[in-house]
Amino acid sequence: MLDADFDFLRAYLKERSGLSLSAEKRYLIDSRLGPVCRRFALTGVPDLVTKLRQGRDRALETAVVEAMTTNETFFFRDKTPFDIFKDTILPQMLAARAGRRKLRIWCAAASSGQEPYSLAMLLDEARAKLAGWQIEIVATDIAAEVLDKAKAGIYTQFEVQRGLPIQMLLKYFQQKGDAWHISPAIKSMVTFKQMNLIKDFSQLGQFDVIYCRNVLIYFDQPTKTDVLRRLSAALAPDGVLLLGAAETVIGLTDALSPHASQRGLYVASGAGRAGAGQPATDAGKTRVPVGGLRIAAGG
Repeated sequence: MLDADFDFLRAYLKERSGLSLSAEKRYLIDSRLGPVCRRFALTGVPDLVTKLRQGRDRALETAVVEAMTTNETFFFRDKTPFDIFKDTILPQMLAARAGRRKLRIWCAAASSGQEPYSLAMLLDEARAKLAGWQIEIVATDIAAEVLDKAKAGIYTQFEVQRGLPIQMLLKYFQQKGDAWHISPAIKSMVTFKQMNLIKDFSQLGQFDVIYCRNVLIYFDQPTKTDVLRRLSAALAPDGVLLLGAAETVIGLTDALSPHASQRGLYVASGAGRAGAGQPATDAGKTRVPVGGLRIAAGG
Protein backbone atom coordinates (compact mmCIF):
# COMPACT_ATOMS: atom_id res chain seq x y z
CA MET A 1 0.00 0.00 0.00
CA LEU A 2 1.38 3.38 -1.00
CA ASP A 3 1.91 6.03 1.68
CA ALA A 4 -0.46 8.31 -0.22
CA ASP A 5 -3.24 5.69 0.00
CA PHE A 6 -2.65 5.22 3.72
CA ASP A 7 -2.67 8.97 4.34
CA PHE A 8 -5.93 9.29 2.40
CA LEU A 9 -7.57 6.53 4.44
CA ARG A 10 -6.36 8.04 7.72
CA ALA A 11 -7.90 11.40 6.83
CA TYR A 12 -11.04 9.74 5.43
CA LEU A 13 -11.68 7.73 8.60
CA LYS A 14 -10.88 10.66 10.89
CA GLU A 15 -13.40 12.86 9.11
CA ARG A 16 -16.21 10.31 9.07
CA SER A 17 -15.80 8.42 12.34
CA GLY A 18 -13.28 10.28 14.48
CA LEU A 19 -10.94 7.28 14.33
CA SER A 20 -7.33 8.35 14.77
CA LEU A 21 -5.28 5.72 12.94
CA SER A 22 -1.59 5.85 13.87
CA ALA A 23 1.19 4.53 11.65
CA GLU A 24 1.56 1.57 14.03
CA LYS A 25 -2.00 0.53 13.15
CA ARG A 26 -1.33 0.46 9.42
CA TYR A 27 -1.66 -3.33 9.41
CA LEU A 28 -5.39 -2.94 10.24
CA ILE A 29 -6.00 -1.52 6.77
CA ASP A 30 -5.22 -4.79 5.03
CA SER A 31 -6.77 -7.07 7.66
CA ARG A 32 -10.08 -5.20 7.92
CA LEU A 33 -10.50 -3.78 4.44
CA GLY A 34 -9.46 -6.94 2.60
CA PRO A 35 -12.92 -8.49 3.09
CA VAL A 36 -14.51 -5.22 1.95
CA CYS A 37 -12.46 -5.34 -1.26
CA ARG A 38 -13.62 -8.89 -1.93
CA ARG A 39 -17.24 -8.00 -1.16
CA PHE A 40 -17.20 -5.14 -3.69
CA ALA A 41 -15.11 -7.04 -6.27
CA LEU A 42 -12.14 -4.68 -5.92
CA THR A 43 -8.58 -5.77 -6.66
CA GLY A 44 -7.15 -4.37 -3.44
CA VAL A 45 -6.72 -1.30 -1.24
CA PRO A 46 -5.43 0.95 -4.07
CA ASP A 47 -8.55 0.14 -6.09
CA LEU A 48 -10.70 0.80 -3.03
CA VAL A 49 -9.04 4.18 -2.46
CA THR A 50 -9.70 5.12 -6.08
CA LYS A 51 -13.40 4.34 -5.62
CA LEU A 52 -13.55 6.31 -2.38
CA ARG A 53 -11.91 9.32 -4.00
CA GLN A 54 -14.65 9.26 -6.64
CA GLY A 55 -17.29 9.50 -3.90
CA ARG A 56 -20.00 7.73 -5.86
CA ASP A 57 -20.63 4.57 -3.82
CA ARG A 58 -22.37 5.18 -0.49
CA ALA A 59 -22.54 1.47 0.29
CA LEU A 60 -18.77 1.15 -0.10
CA GLU A 61 -18.15 4.26 2.02
CA THR A 62 -20.33 2.86 4.81
CA ALA A 63 -18.68 -0.56 4.60
CA VAL A 64 -15.21 0.96 4.96
CA VAL A 65 -16.11 2.96 8.06
CA GLU A 66 -17.93 0.06 9.69
CA ALA A 67 -15.09 -2.37 8.92
CA MET A 68 -12.58 -0.10 10.63
CA THR A 69 -14.75 0.45 13.70
CA THR A 70 -13.94 -1.79 16.65
CA ASN A 71 -17.09 -3.55 17.91
CA GLU A 72 -15.69 -5.55 20.80
CA THR A 73 -18.29 -5.94 23.55
CA PHE A 74 -19.86 -8.52 25.82
CA PHE A 75 -22.46 -8.76 28.56
CA PHE A 76 -21.53 -6.99 31.81
CA ARG A 77 -18.17 -6.09 30.32
CA ASP A 78 -15.58 -5.26 33.02
CA LYS A 79 -18.27 -5.91 35.69
CA THR A 80 -17.38 -2.85 37.81
CA PRO A 81 -19.39 -0.29 35.77
CA PHE A 82 -22.48 -2.45 36.25
CA ASP A 83 -21.83 -2.97 39.97
CA ILE A 84 -21.55 0.82 40.28
CA PHE A 85 -24.87 1.20 38.49
CA LYS A 86 -26.62 -1.35 40.71
CA ASP A 87 -25.07 -0.38 44.05
CA THR A 88 -24.45 3.38 43.71
CA ILE A 89 -26.08 5.09 40.74
CA LEU A 90 -29.52 3.47 40.82
CA PRO A 91 -30.15 3.93 44.57
CA GLN A 92 -29.09 7.58 44.35
CA MET A 93 -31.22 8.20 41.27
CA LEU A 94 -34.21 6.56 42.95
CA ALA A 95 -33.91 9.11 45.74
CA ALA A 96 -33.15 12.09 43.49
CA ARG A 97 -35.89 11.30 40.94
CA ALA A 98 -38.58 10.16 43.39
CA GLY A 99 -40.74 13.16 42.55
CA ARG A 100 -40.98 12.68 38.80
CA ARG A 101 -40.14 8.96 38.56
CA LYS A 102 -38.29 9.20 35.28
CA LEU A 103 -34.85 7.91 34.38
CA ARG A 104 -33.05 8.29 31.05
CA ILE A 105 -29.95 6.28 30.20
CA TRP A 106 -27.79 6.54 27.09
CA CYS A 107 -25.36 3.86 25.96
CA ALA A 108 -23.15 5.51 23.34
CA ALA A 109 -21.13 3.20 21.08
CA ALA A 110 -23.44 0.34 22.07
CA SER A 111 -22.19 -2.00 19.35
CA SER A 112 -24.24 -5.22 19.19
CA GLY A 113 -26.31 -4.40 22.27
CA GLN A 114 -24.80 -6.30 25.17
CA GLU A 115 -24.19 -3.19 27.28
CA PRO A 116 -27.72 -1.69 27.13
CA TYR A 117 -29.29 -5.13 27.53
CA SER A 118 -27.12 -5.73 30.61
CA LEU A 119 -28.47 -2.50 32.12
CA ALA A 120 -32.02 -3.47 31.15
CA MET A 121 -31.66 -6.77 33.00
CA LEU A 122 -30.36 -4.99 36.10
CA LEU A 123 -33.33 -2.64 35.98
CA ASP A 124 -35.71 -5.56 35.63
CA GLU A 125 -34.09 -7.16 38.67
CA ALA A 126 -34.96 -3.96 40.57
CA ARG A 127 -38.48 -3.67 39.13
CA ALA A 128 -40.14 -3.80 42.56
CA LYS A 129 -38.43 -0.50 43.43
CA LEU A 130 -39.23 0.95 40.01
CA ALA A 131 -42.97 0.35 39.96
CA GLY A 132 -44.59 3.27 38.16
CA TRP A 133 -41.30 4.65 36.86
CA GLN A 134 -40.71 5.61 33.23
CA ILE A 135 -37.38 4.14 32.15
CA GLU A 136 -35.70 5.01 28.86
CA ILE A 137 -32.58 3.32 27.58
CA VAL A 138 -31.26 4.78 24.34
CA ALA A 139 -28.44 2.88 22.63
CA THR A 140 -26.52 4.33 19.69
CA ASP A 141 -23.70 3.29 17.42
CA ILE A 142 -22.17 4.49 14.18
CA ALA A 143 -22.40 1.06 12.52
CA ALA A 144 -25.75 0.01 11.05
CA GLU A 145 -24.74 -3.65 10.78
CA VAL A 146 -24.08 -4.13 14.51
CA LEU A 147 -27.21 -2.16 15.34
CA ASP A 148 -29.25 -4.59 13.28
CA LYS A 149 -27.80 -7.42 15.35
CA ALA A 150 -28.55 -5.51 18.56
CA LYS A 151 -32.16 -4.89 17.54
CA ALA A 152 -32.60 -8.59 16.77
CA GLY A 153 -31.36 -9.54 20.24
CA ILE A 154 -30.03 -12.89 19.04
CA TYR A 155 -26.67 -14.14 20.29
CA THR A 156 -24.44 -17.15 19.84
CA GLN A 157 -23.50 -19.58 22.58
CA PHE A 158 -20.06 -17.96 22.72
CA GLU A 159 -21.56 -14.49 23.14
CA VAL A 160 -23.87 -15.42 26.01
CA GLN A 161 -21.02 -17.21 27.77
CA ARG A 162 -18.97 -14.00 27.91
CA GLY A 163 -19.85 -12.23 31.15
CA LEU A 164 -23.51 -13.24 31.40
CA PRO A 165 -24.39 -15.01 34.69
CA ILE A 166 -26.07 -18.35 34.10
CA GLN A 167 -29.07 -17.26 36.20
CA MET A 168 -29.69 -14.32 33.88
CA LEU A 169 -29.18 -16.45 30.79
CA LEU A 170 -31.89 -18.85 31.92
CA LYS A 171 -34.20 -16.05 33.08
CA TYR A 172 -33.94 -13.64 30.18
CA PHE A 173 -33.05 -15.75 27.13
CA GLN A 174 -34.68 -18.53 25.18
CA GLN A 175 -32.58 -21.02 23.25
CA LYS A 176 -33.66 -21.69 19.67
CA GLY A 177 -31.34 -24.08 17.91
CA ASP A 178 -27.78 -22.82 18.31
CA ALA A 179 -28.86 -19.26 19.12
CA TRP A 180 -30.09 -17.49 22.22
CA HIS A 181 -32.91 -14.93 21.90
CA ILE A 182 -33.26 -12.23 24.53
CA SER A 183 -36.73 -11.90 26.00
CA PRO A 184 -39.15 -9.48 24.31
CA ALA A 185 -39.63 -7.66 27.63
CA ILE A 186 -35.93 -6.83 27.91
CA LYS A 187 -35.64 -6.03 24.21
CA SER A 188 -38.53 -3.58 24.46
CA MET A 189 -36.70 -1.58 27.12
CA VAL A 190 -34.01 -0.42 24.67
CA THR A 191 -34.34 1.92 21.70
CA PHE A 192 -31.51 1.66 19.17
CA LYS A 193 -30.50 4.55 16.93
CA GLN A 194 -27.68 5.09 14.47
CA MET A 195 -25.57 7.97 15.73
CA ASN A 196 -22.07 9.29 15.01
CA LEU A 197 -20.47 10.68 18.17
CA ILE A 198 -18.38 13.22 16.27
CA LYS A 199 -21.59 14.72 14.85
CA ASP A 200 -24.29 16.69 16.66
CA PHE A 201 -26.32 14.48 18.99
CA SER A 202 -28.20 17.21 20.88
CA GLN A 203 -31.49 15.97 19.41
CA LEU A 204 -31.32 12.99 21.77
CA GLY A 205 -32.09 15.29 24.69
CA GLN A 206 -30.73 15.12 28.22
CA PHE A 207 -29.81 12.02 30.20
CA ASP A 208 -29.41 11.07 33.83
CA VAL A 209 -26.80 8.39 33.10
CA ILE A 210 -24.47 8.12 30.12
CA TYR A 211 -22.26 5.13 29.33
CA CYS A 212 -19.59 6.04 26.78
CA ARG A 213 -17.02 3.34 27.33
CA ASN A 214 -13.99 2.28 25.30
CA VAL A 215 -14.61 4.61 22.37
CA LEU A 216 -12.67 7.78 23.26
CA ILE A 217 -9.45 5.77 23.16
CA TYR A 218 -9.75 5.71 19.36
CA PHE A 219 -9.95 9.52 19.06
CA ASP A 220 -7.21 12.13 19.05
CA GLN A 221 -7.15 14.72 21.83
CA PRO A 222 -9.10 17.51 20.09
CA THR A 223 -11.85 15.03 19.18
CA LYS A 224 -11.97 13.66 22.73
CA THR A 225 -12.30 17.19 24.10
CA ASP A 226 -15.11 18.03 21.70
CA VAL A 227 -17.05 14.81 22.39
CA LEU A 228 -16.67 15.21 26.17
CA ARG A 229 -17.85 18.82 25.98
CA ARG A 230 -20.99 17.74 24.17
CA LEU A 231 -21.52 14.74 26.45
CA SER A 232 -21.42 17.04 29.46
CA ALA A 233 -24.08 19.23 27.83
CA ALA A 234 -26.27 16.12 27.37
CA LEU A 235 -25.96 15.22 31.04
CA ALA A 236 -28.47 16.29 33.69
CA PRO A 237 -26.90 18.64 36.27
CA ASP A 238 -26.77 15.80 38.79
CA GLY A 239 -26.21 13.08 36.20
CA VAL A 240 -23.25 10.75 35.82
CA LEU A 241 -20.98 9.68 32.98
CA LEU A 242 -19.14 6.36 32.87
CA LEU A 243 -16.02 5.96 30.73
CA GLY A 244 -13.78 2.98 30.05
CA ALA A 245 -10.96 2.02 32.41
CA ALA A 246 -8.35 3.51 30.07
CA GLU A 247 -10.26 6.78 29.56
CA THR A 248 -10.42 9.98 31.57
CA VAL A 249 -11.64 13.58 31.40
CA ILE A 250 -8.54 14.91 33.14
CA GLY A 251 -6.66 17.32 30.91
CA LEU A 252 -9.47 17.28 28.35
CA THR A 253 -12.37 19.22 29.85
CA ASP A 254 -13.22 21.24 32.94
CA ALA A 255 -16.93 20.52 32.56
CA LEU A 256 -16.62 17.11 34.22
CA SER A 257 -14.85 15.89 37.34
CA PRO A 258 -13.94 12.40 38.59
CA HIS A 259 -16.18 10.92 41.25
CA ALA A 260 -14.43 10.99 44.61
CA SER A 261 -14.54 7.25 45.19
CA GLN A 262 -15.72 5.46 42.02
CA ARG A 263 -13.12 4.94 39.31
CA GLY A 264 -14.45 5.58 35.81
CA LEU A 265 -17.42 7.62 37.08
CA TYR A 266 -17.66 11.35 36.34
CA VAL A 267 -20.00 14.13 37.43
CA ALA A 268 -20.56 17.68 36.27
CA SER A 269 -17.99 20.05 37.72
CA GLY A 270 -19.59 22.07 40.48
CA ALA A 271 -22.26 19.40 41.03
CA GLY A 272 -20.25 17.94 43.88
CA ARG A 273 -17.36 15.50 43.56
CA ALA A 274 -18.83 13.24 46.23
CA GLY A 275 -21.22 11.68 43.73
CA ALA A 276 -24.53 11.88 42.01
CA GLY A 277 -27.92 11.94 43.57
CA GLN A 278 -28.62 15.57 44.39
CA PRO A 279 -32.07 16.43 43.02
CA ALA A 280 -32.11 18.65 39.95
CA THR A 281 -34.98 20.92 39.07
CA ASP A 282 -36.78 20.51 35.77
CA ALA A 283 -36.91 24.25 35.07
CA GLY A 284 -35.52 25.21 31.72
CA LYS A 285 -34.92 21.63 30.61
CA THR A 286 -36.17 19.95 27.49
CA ARG A 287 -36.64 16.21 27.79
CA VAL A 288 -37.20 14.31 24.60
CA PRO A 289 -38.94 10.93 25.10
CA VAL A 290 -37.23 8.16 23.17
CA GLY A 291 -38.98 4.81 23.33
CA GLY A 292 -39.75 4.84 27.04
CA LEU A 293 -41.04 1.93 29.08
CA ARG A 294 -43.19 2.35 32.14
CA ILE A 295 -42.56 -0.42 34.64
CA ALA A 296 -45.68 -1.51 36.46
CA ALA A 297 -45.89 -3.49 39.67
CA GLY A 298 -45.95 -7.24 39.26
CA GLY A 299 -45.28 -9.32 36.08
